[in-house]
Amino acid sequence: MNRDTRRTRVLLALLLITSISLITIDYRGGDSSPLDGVRSAAAAVFGPVEKVAAAIASPVSDAVDSVSNLGNGQDEVARLKKQNQELKRRLRTGALDRHRARELDDLLHLAGAGRYKIVPARVIAIGTAQTFSWTVTLDAGSRDGLRPDMTVLNGDGLVGRVKTVGPSTATVLLAVDPESSVGVRLESTMEVGFTTGHGAHHDLDLQLLDGQSTVERGDRLVTFGSQGDMPYVPGVPVGSVVSVTGTPGSQTRSATVSPYVDFTSLDLVGVVVQPPRADPRDAVLPPRPASTPTPTVTVTVTPKPGG
Repeated sequence: MNRDTRRTRVLLALLLITSISLITIDYRGGDSSPLDGVRSAAAAVFGPVEKVAAAIASPVSDAVDSVSNLGNGQDEVARLKKQNQELKRRLRTGALDRHRARELDDLLHLAGAGRYKIVPARVIAIGTAQTFSWTVTLDAGSRDGLRPDMTVLNGDGLVGRVKTVGPSTATVLLAVDPESSVGVRLESTMEVGFTTGHGAHHDLDLQLLDGQSTVERGDRLVTFGSQGDMPYVPGVPVGSVVSVTGTPGSQTRSATVSPYVDFTSLDLVGVVVQPPRADPRDAVLPPRPASTPTPTVTVTVTPKPGG
């Protein structure tokens, strides 16, 4: 065993000396090194082997890199999904904020025109467990100064009246409820009557007190007002007449009214906590749309000679 170890040491020493000698010869020879031929032959022999080895190792290396980066890719996908969800949320909330800003602007404009002092509130529920068919729940109550039988409106007109009040919420009976009866007045006249709701049909029945009165399609209505301004303050826009039943002089004179308020999309409303000092009459009604003149065409016919 000592002899084998001694031989191994001698062989390693010879190989080391040979390697140093070859490196020295190659370095001193420069571009005309006598080992160029040997180097070229080695390249010719081992070059294809290296290419095959590289072709085999490259996919393996790429796969290892992909596996090592898999966690980073999943994190990036999760981050992009979260960012996308946040952008969608901002778009939704931005559109909702703009919509509510327009509603608030319309509400304040109507309240200012009628000189109504209001408490803004949001509709947080439709319908209740009570017996009323067409109601909404507001996020304001007695703590905000609300009491039963107060008028509720929005930027378009009459919504209804407060029915019940809790500390932080209130229930509103809508004007379209069959149990709802509202005293109204025709625009620019003293003709009065009352409307009742139809529920799901969202139209109002108008019954005029004077059978001799004249009512036509397109006539607009405002609230007549109640004694003590409760439950309805005067001058709130109600709707416009879309059809008339009966003739002047008949015992009954009725009409169908399309309300200004869209009761299927209520959101921001105002509760009138202080009525106006004077009846605003028709001041709160929106301006009538400008009528478009009907174009006329004049045709001149020239008779043929001898015709």
